[in-house]
Amino acid sequence: MSKVVIMDHPLIKHKLTMLRDKNTGSKEFRELVTEISTLMAYEVTRDLPLQDIEIETPITKMMSPVISGKKVGLVPILRAGLGMVDGMLSLIPAAKVGHIGLYRDPETLQAVEYYCKLPQDVAERDLILLDPMLATGVSAISAIQFLRKSGAKSIRLVCLIAAPEGVKAVQESAPDVDIYLASLDEKLNDHAYIVPGLGDAGDRLFGTK
Repeated sequence: MSKVVIMDHPLIKHKLTMLRDKNTGSKEFRELVTEISTLMAYEVTRDLPLQDIEIETPITKMMSPVISGKKVGLVPILRAGLGMVDGMLSLIPAAKVGHIGLYRDPETLQAVEYYCKLPQDVAERDLILLDPMLATGVSAISAIQFLRKSGAKSIRLVCLIAAPEGVKAVQESAPDVDIYLASLDEKLNDHAYIVPGLGDAGDRLFGTK
């Protein structure tokens, strides 16, 4: 079973409180998503493999660690996942960025794909799938399946907030995909919104209704 990492850093908790507040406007909302994503990137990349290389400081030569192994790829689920990309890129600037476009059918609550563009070397990268909300898990599961079909072997899912139902669904469907969260919320309501949640992340990011 995949691991679920809930980040409890005070800065993340503080910024998440402001993100949830219904009075937070789109500009500040976008800035907060970026800042939280940057803080989360630190933890998400904690286990990247290292190798020692020789460098020369102003004083002497030495062996010092650099990141080795697979390269990183960021894959936001459109459109809300776009809000998390810049924050991640600020710490992992060499990462390539792919995109998966999904929307949830309001009647069936199933995910419908409308766009998918990924790096050609997707099989050689550690992919970080980005979506602010993990509600039912349908979109995340569908995105993971699309990535698998494209040859992806290493995937981790990063969300700002999640409902237990969504976490359970992803773990059952993709037990090898680790999940990183800023908060595990209480439940889903009858409309499949996370409670207490923060509303519709896409609408709040982009000022739409």
